[in-house]
Amino acid sequence: MDAVVSGAGCIDKYEASVWRVPHPTTVNKRLVGEIQSGTATAADLTAGGATQLGTGSDDYATCTDNGQNCANDIYAVSLPSEIPSASITWFQAQEACASAGKRLPTSAEWQVGANGTPDPGPDNGTTDCNTASDGLSRTGERSGCVSARGTFDMVGNLAEWVADWVPQSTTCPGWASFSNDDMCLAGASTTQNSPGALVRGGAFASLGGPRAGPLAVRDFPPFRAASFIGFRCAR
Repeated sequence: MDAVVSGAGCIDKYEASVWRVPHPTTVNKRLVGEIQSGTATAADLTAGGATQLGTGSDDYATCTDNGQNCANDIYAVSLPSEIPSASITWFQAQEACASAGKRLPTSAEWQVGANGTPDPGPDNGTTDCNTASDGLSRTGERSGCVSARGTFDMVGNLAEWVADWVPQSTTCPGWASFSNDDMCLAGASTTQNSPGALVRGGAFASLGGPRAGPLAVRDFPPFRAASFIGFRCAR
């Protein structure tokens, strides 16, 4: 219910909302099973006392930026009509997917899932991809921002972590005449103290406008948490 077939696997329909589930191995063991099977609803989560994280600040602690203390604590859920969770590091996103029985998609898997999503022109504020606003849209709310395989918001809204790491890039040459989407994978740094983890699709503002799109790609340190970066999971 929460994903679509994309190539040899599945990718979530919606950008992840991250939930802290109390008593996940006892009282809420059944709820965790529903999350892992893709059948949990927002009402189920609320009834279980789960609280959504990452909608206003980096409030994932005790799950730390490097992914410690996250197992059986935070869970990524693919739900419609939710504000997607942001301000999350790559490590926390990886753990939230793992607790939900999923994983971060590779960049290639993400690309298959995103193909067919409209490459942004104007943002009309209602149905177009959210690429020129001052805040996030609820998941699936932008009804015209859907891919050929049925995934929503893969362009704009939140830029999305994917599994791949590369050497940190230093320049953004773009795609030349091929596309006006963001492309910042050039000039590998020999001095940075971390790799670069890829984010895809662009965002609502910081990486928005014509730079957002189904080909948009750049990298950030995997310990970066920003209000314009989120994720979705695959299995």
